[in-house]
Amino acid sequence: MVHTPRSARRGALLVSTAAVLGLLAGCGNGSGEDVRSDPPAGSPGTAAPARETPSPSASAPAASSAPARTAPPAPPDPPRTTAPSGGTTAAPATPAGGSRCHTSELRASVGRNDPGAGQENFPVVLTNTSGRTCTLRGYPGAAFVTASGGRLGADPRRTPGTPVTVTVRPGQSAWAGLTFSNPQVSGARAATPAGLLVTPPDERDPLRVAWPGGPVPVSGTASSARLTVLSPGTGP
Repeated sequence: MVHTPRSARRGALLVSTAAVLGLLAGCGNGSGEDVRSDPPAGSPGTAAPARETPSPSASAPAASSAPARTAPPAPPDPPRTTAPSGGTTAAPATPAGGSRCHTSELRASVGRNDPGAGQENFPVVLTNTSGRTCTLRGYPGAAFVTASGGRLGADPRRTPGTPVTVTVRPGQSAWAGLTFSNPQVSGARAATPAGLLVTPPDERDPLRVAWPGGPVPVSGTASSARLTVLSPGTGP
């Protein structure tokens, strides 16, 4: 029987122990577990992954801050008037007094004589016979005529005066004074007219009216007749 020294046995035991420990360490590293050095996703101090957030402009258009504009209101319709036939027409743009009277809308007449101081004074009257209101302004024209239409004497002259606009409604009148010297007083040559032509202001066509006043001066001294501006009414 071979006896091994005690020191040799201790060395063999240490070698065996080291081998076993080395074998165990190798088995532990090759167990298949994935060992990571990264910390867990939920651990404190770790930033979460950034997420893409859609911008407001990508999902819907931005609302305009400007207030909505509305169309201006339409202007009111012009006033309407009812025509005589029952139809409706736009109100005329003429002045309230109407436009100028025309010859066809008037009737001429000679009023009663108002003599005085050797003068004969007759009102020459223009009456509105139309269905509308019209105006007369200034001097009428006048001329003495024979039965055949011939002129007798000079046309009456205008007496200085300030013309006014006379508004005549249907049926209303305006008048001008026709004045001349009595031929028996002045000694002028006289004749008796058959009629008097009266032309409204600013018109060309005259109206003829019978002359009721007897003889008028047609030549010689103080043979001129005179006319005044038109005034409202039928005489002084």
